Amino acid sequence: MPNPSKSAGAGAPAKNLPFEEALKRLESVVQTMESGDLPLEALLARYEEGTRLVKICQEKLAEAELRIQQLEKGGTGEMKLKPFEGERE
Repeated sequence: MPNPSKSAGAGAPAKNLPFEEALKRLESVVQTMESGDLPLEALLARYEEGTRLVKICQEKLAEAELRIQQLEKGGTGEMKLKPFEGERE
């Protein structure tokens, strides 16, 4: 089983995770929790990690949805991406 302390400091750098990696970690957390082999404290730590990962995934999906909504057809009928004013990079 994964070590519960391994994810203890994963909160801050996790925001920079790509969506796919965050989702993969979340699936791993859920699988570990569903195994039923963890003590209560480890379950709580996994739950906290899972909620952080869910939030990251939701934020990434919301950003992607905004970018998709900004796609518009140009005068020639081709798709182009409008700049996103709220982009943080």
